[in-house]
Amino acid sequence: MDHVSVVVDDLEAAIGFFVELGMEVEGREPVEGPWVDDVCGLDGTRVEIAMMRTPDGHGKLELTSFRSPVAISPAPDNAVPNTLGLRSVMFAVDDVHDTVARLGAHGGELVGKVVEYADVYRLCYVRGPAGVIVSLAEELR
Repeated sequence: MDHVSVVVDDLEAAIGFFVELGMEVEGREPVEGPWVDDVCGLDGTRVEIAMMRTPDGHGKLELTSFRSPVAISPAPDNAVPNTLGLRSVMFAVDDVHDTVARLGAHGGELVGKVVEYADVYRLCYVRGPAGVIVSLAEELR
């Protein structure tokens, strides 16, 4: 797998959210033209993308903000974890509670509760930009 793409309405907010999770901006640029229309199957496509990478360089996340045509919302808004389709991307963190608090400053909201699984992991879901859900996992051993 090369990367996961997430369509967001506020690129700056999304960048801030994922930087807070430890990702780094690898590159950022506007993208448009006939080839983009052809690959997306849309006319007049104009987007701005920010490619984010994990500190180890192995994982990438493409944040895409559509300028034209306007991005559409999935139904239902703020989909829950059991909605069909890609629901979350998991990040390993040193401290779940600290990470949840820091993401709150970037619009992150806890979906359910922080829980412990078999004295091995502390886990939770956080809803971030454009309703994307990130999973957080803190190894306890």
